[in-house]
Amino acid sequence: MRKKLIAANWKMYKTPEQTTAFFTEFLPMVADHTRDEIVVCPPFVDLHAAVEAASGSNVAVGAQNVHWEKEGAFTGEISVGMLSAVGVTHVIIGHSERRQYFNETDDTVNHKLKTALENGFTPIVCVGEVLEEREAGLTEDVLRRQCMRAFHGISARKAAKLTIAYEPVWAIGTGKTATPDCCNDAHLVIRHEAEKVFGKEFSEGLRILYGGSVKPDNASTLMSEEEIDGVLVGGASLDPVSFTKIVKY
Repeated sequence: MRKKLIAANWKMYKTPEQTTAFFTEFLPMVADHTRDEIVVCPPFVDLHAAVEAASGSNVAVGAQNVHWEKEGAFTGEISVGMLSAVGVTHVIIGHSERRQYFNETDDTVNHKLKTALENGFTPIVCVGEVLEEREAGLTEDVLRRQCMRAFHGISARKAAKLTIAYEPVWAIGTGKTATPDCCNDAHLVIRHEAEKVFGKEFSEGLRILYGGSVKPDNASTLMSEEEIDGVLVGGASLDPVSFTKIVKY
């Protein structure tokens, strides 16, 4: 059995003070929840407040991005050492917004993934197609390419903590949600690519999340699918009550 992962991606929302207030309300509501792994990924400036607030709880804290170099002249970037020092355990890599607005490529995703894994983080690697690619029947080709390049040069042993998030870009923030069949098909493609690189045993244990307009009213349906091992939640994770409903689907 793969333990499901419920991950919150706050994107560019909340101050440290608002972060503390969120955890003050959220943690008591999920204190007895052991069925799933829970992680909250706030902006960099909120990480210290989040780690401090979540200390001793059943909620982990993740970052939304990381650089692949240990340190250096990379203005505006953040390193694994910095994240580790703060107490972060998870990191999102290759989110569609990073690819769309900040020139993330399959190759930079691979570099970041290698660094995250080598430093003990649980990486959540995002893959997914845009609307034009889906309409052109290219979804499988896109997923295969993204996975193949992301996994390049990584052994099954080093990839032990790897998690994948399938996020059909056309469903992010649009209110549209991929159908269960659509998700299952995409997740099977991803799992097959993982099997080719890492082996069957690894692929069977690999957690593949769904991300794309996840809300309290569709979380239960999504989570009931055998191939969906959790969700990556955007806007609906900003409110502690809303996110709790998703956690307790």
